[in-house]
Amino acid sequence: MEDDKFKIAKEDLEDLEIYIKEFSDFLPLAVCSVNPVGVIINVNKAAEDLTKYASLELVGEPMSALFSDKNKVEEIEKEIANKGSVHGRELILVAKDKKEIPMSVSASMRKDTEGNYIGYFIGLTNITELKKFQEGLEVKVKERTKELEDSKKSLIKTLDDVKEARENAEEEKNKTLSIITNFTDGLLVFDKGGKLSLINPQAETFLQVKSKDVIEKSILDLKTIPVFGSIVKIFNEKAKRAAKQELSFGTSLILEGSAVPIVRREKKIGTLIILHNITREKSIERMKSDFVSLTAHQLRTPLSGIKWALKLLLKGDFGETTKEQKKFAEEMSRSTEKMISLIGNLLDITKIEEGRYIFEKVSSDMEKVILSAVSLYKKEIENKKFKFKFKKPKNGARVKMDAEKIKLAVDNLLDNAIKYTKPGGRLELELSCGIKEVEFKIKDSGMGIPKNQQERVFNKFFRGDNIMKIQTEGTGLGLFITKNIIEAHGGKIWFKSEEGRGTTFYFTLPI
Repeated sequence: MEDDKFKIAKEDLEDLEIYIKEFSDFLPLAVCSVNPVGVIINVNKAAEDLTKYASLELVGEPMSALFSDKNKVEEIEKEIANKGSVHGRELILVAKDKKEIPMSVSASMRKDTEGNYIGYFIGLTNITELKKFQEGLEVKVKERTKELEDSKKSLIKTLDDVKEARENAEEEKNKTLSIITNFTDGLLVFDKGGKLSLINPQAETFLQVKSKDVIEKSILDLKTIPVFGSIVKIFNEKAKRAAKQELSFGTSLILEGSAVPIVRREKKIGTLIILHNITREKSIERMKSDFVSLTAHQLRTPLSGIKWALKLLLKGDFGETTKEQKKFAEEMSRSTEKMISLIGNLLDITKIEEGRYIFEKVSSDMEKVILSAVSLYKKEIENKKFKFKFKKPKNGARVKMDAEKIKLAVDNLLDNAIKYTKPGGRLELELSCGIKEVEFKIKDSGMGIPKNQQERVFNKFFRGDNIMKIQTEGTGLGLFITKNIIEAHGGKIWFKSEEGRGTTFYFTLPI
C-alpha cells in the first residue's frame, strides 16, 4: 500500500516537473541555470533564441563568456554568493553573430535543502528598445519571496514521504516562481476553467490589488472588479492566437495587455496574460503628435498665403513677368504645393494617432469612389500609355464608409502604381463583391518592393531603396495613412510584390 502511494506521488511529481519545465521554456524571458563555479548547466528556449547559440553550445561554457565585460560578471557572481540575488544590472551580451545586445540581468541564488550554495538562476531581458526611449534607465525589480517560502513550506509538509522527488520538483518550481516574481511585466495565469491561479507582484502593483483577494476567483467574479474589465476582454478574445489590447488607467499608467494560450501536449491548459508598461512610450508619442500638429498648423497658414500670392503673380495681377521670373514662380508654386501636401499628411497622421480621423460612415457606391480617384489620373495614364483595365462587379458594391477617406486610400495606391511604373506598363484594377465584404485589387508592372524591405512597407516614412536611387521626392506616408483608413473601417490590407516585376495591393471592407 505504501509502495503504491509512493509510486503515485512520484508520478505526480514527475508530471509537475515536466509542467514546470515546459512553462519555463514557454516564458519569453531568457533564463540560464549556472553552477557554483560559474558554468552554465541549463538554458531555456528563450535564451537560445536571444544568444543565437544552441543549448549544447552553451552548456558547459562559463557564464562570463557571453558578455563583453567579464569582470562585471565575476562581480555579480560574488554578490550572488554573498547576498543571495542581484537585480537590474546592465551588461552587454555578445551573441553568436557577434551582435552586441544591451541586457538587464537579474539573478537569484540556488540552495539545497541544507542551505548550501549550489549555483544561481540568471534571467536576461533585452532592453534594446527601452534604451531608445530612456537612456540610462535602470530596471528595478522588488524582491518578493514570501509566497515562494509559503509554497515551499506547504510542499515540504505534503511530500515528506517522497523527499528526493520533492526536492527535484521544488528546485524547478523555485526557478519558475523566481522568474515570475522578478519579472518586470505583470503576469496573470488562468487555469483551463478560467480561474486566476497566479498573479505576480508587478501585476498587483499595476492593478492595485492583492493576490489573496483575487486568487482562485473565476473570470466572471473578476469581471465585477472595475480594474479587471479590460483584462476580461482580453481573456475572452478568441479570434487570434495572441490577442493584444491597450489598457489605459488615466494618463499615469498605460499598459499593453497580451493574452497567450498555455498549451501542453496539444491541449490548452490555461491562459497567460502579460501586462507591459508603455506609459513612457505613449507619453513620448503624445508629445511628438502635439509638436507635429502645432508645427503643421503654424506652417499651413503662411504657405497658403504664399500659394495664393504666387497664383496671382502667375496670372499677371501684379504686372507682366519675364519668362525667367515666370519659371521661378512656377517652381516656387510646385514646391509650395508639395509642402502643403506634406503638412496635410502630417496632420492626417496626428488625427490617426488621436483616433479621430474617420468621420461619419454612410452607405456609398464603392465603384463610384474608385472611378472618382481614377479620374484624377486619367491624363497621366494616357500620357504614359498604360495598358489600363478596370474589372467591376455586375451588380455594383455598396459599403458603409467614409467615402472621402476611402477615396484617399485608393488615390494613394493609384499614385504609387502610376509613379513607379514605366511608360507602356500595365495597370489593372479589380473590384469584387462577396457576401460579407468587398475586395479591391490594384496590380502594376512597376519596380516592385525589395523582399528584405517588405515588412516595413506600411511604416511611417518608409521608401524602398530601389525607389530612392531614382527618385528622391516623396514622404513615405501614403501607405501608412492608407492602412489606417482601411483598418479603421474594419477591413484588411496586404500586398504581393517582386522587385522588377511589379506589385499587387489588395484591401477588403466589410459590407
